[in-house]
Amino acid sequence: MAQTRILSPANNAYQYPLLIKNLLLSGPRYNPDQEIHYANRSKYTYTTLVERIHRLANALTDAGVKPGDTVAVMDWDTPRYLECFFAIPMIGAVLHTINVRLSPEQIVYTMNHAEDDVVLVHDDFLPILEAVKGEIKTVKSYIQLTDNDAPKETALNTAGEYESLLTRAEAHFDFPDFDENSVATTFYTTGTTGNPKGVYFSHRQLVLHTLAQVGSLGFSDEMPLMRSNSVYMPVTPMFHVHAWGVPYAATMMGIKQVYPGRYEPELLVDLLKEHKVTFSHCVPTIMQMMMATESIKTADLSNWHVLIGGSALTKGLCDAGAKLGIRMYTGYGMSETCPLLSTTYLKPEDLELPLEQQTDQRVKTGIAVPLVDLEIVDPSGKPVPHDGEAKGEVVARAPWLTQSYFKEPEKGEELWEGGWLHTGDVASMEPDNTLTIKDRIKDVIKTGGEWLSSLDLENLISQHPAVAGAAVVGVPDEKWGERPYALVTLKPGEDASLEDIQKHLQQFVDKGDINKWAIPEQMDFVDDIPKTSVGKINKKLIRDQLKD
Repeated sequence: MAQTRILSPANNAYQYPLLIKNLLLSGPRYNPDQEIHYANRSKYTYTTLVERIHRLANALTDAGVKPGDTVAVMDWDTPRYLECFFAIPMIGAVLHTINVRLSPEQIVYTMNHAEDDVVLVHDDFLPILEAVKGEIKTVKSYIQLTDNDAPKETALNTAGEYESLLTRAEAHFDFPDFDENSVATTFYTTGTTGNPKGVYFSHRQLVLHTLAQVGSLGFSDEMPLMRSNSVYMPVTPMFHVHAWGVPYAATMMGIKQVYPGRYEPELLVDLLKEHKVTFSHCVPTIMQMMMATESIKTADLSNWHVLIGGSALTKGLCDAGAKLGIRMYTGYGMSETCPLLSTTYLKPEDLELPLEQQTDQRVKTGIAVPLVDLEIVDPSGKPVPHDGEAKGEVVARAPWLTQSYFKEPEKGEELWEGGWLHTGDVASMEPDNTLTIKDRIKDVIKTGGEWLSSLDLENLISQHPAVAGAAVVGVPDEKWGERPYALVTLKPGEDASLEDIQKHLQQFVDKGDINKWAIPEQMDFVDDIPKTSVGKINKKLIRDQLKD
């Protein structure tokens, strides 16, 4: 390490730690009367948010929570969850956001592995925990969350109901300073093999991620996702990578926030219309569900900006959104990266085109956001040319990447082999640093000695006017090694056949976009495509089903 010049500070100089509590300073300062809504149920101001965070800190402390303890949450997307995002790490405890869509066995595994001490649980999830309470090892007590007049009866050992505890708690808590490298949050990845893996993030990492997100999602006139007059509504579960970290950024900015509770497509669209929401983020499947509602036909969507992640934004979905006036952008990252690594980057000349003609740029994985270093490497770890053609694995460095897996150091070493975080994604990079994800390494179809991108093929199939969604996997083939197999969902009232899709794909063969052997010979038209608990296409399950 280079020998640099370091000067001694004044004896009383304050060494400012990067703690989550400091994200809470600016929003209430700028907009103390700005509103935070819970669907069509309730609302309060930023001034009240701060008071409730203080009360929650006291309630948790009264319930025996100490610095270093782990407090888990099982809730829908609510302002309560937002309060937990702050209060729990601000007292020095660790927030565990439980994925409520996992199987009961996996939920128990993550609770025991994380060593949860206290669990905040919504009435809707009580049956899950009551059925497995004998298998939960470390939890000392539960706090009930309810949307009814009174909490449900339960056999769990509860410390009380959330609102009642807040009402009784003191309205001020003296949040301490501590090491900014203290763990603030943990949650579990939804891998398709083995047990979920625990990732964790420090206060320092979350603060830096928030600052970079505020900058990258707000500084560009060509991509005004979060500005001072924005209205934000997450459509990504808050248990999934802290709703991509956006609630921290929105709260720091003091913008209006709308939390929808349980995701119901018609309700989401109604809230979108009522509050004139300008910014959301979601996976493609949720967007497809919202676009299929009756309500959306009467919505003015011309000022709705949506960051799409989790799975690839296809041209078909982006085009369908453009017809409704929706401005979609691609965001790229993963659970281990907190998650933001790159976003769509539009230039002024791109916006001069009609919205429907901006799709090619909007579906690209984009350019690394500030403080992120991305590289494309071959199997030996050597960088490949940035020519838009050469492919390799995406590796990353940034100040907010998980440093290992909780209690699984050997898997952490695999993740960080060679000093770069390995994403498992295959991509190319253009000379202007624009990244385009081609596939997951495990999902690339190896046919006839060539690599075929399942994402590219899904993208092309999605452009057929009758297609709502598509998933492509490789299936064993004696002659070619593997051949593509497609699952296709159709838009309501539309019809198409295997021959129709093949004819549609032939035009891309004629233009030289794909080879003829990329056209699937096997295709199923289905009502729904299997998804993981966070809405991604579950290609392992599809392959297993086809194998069976």
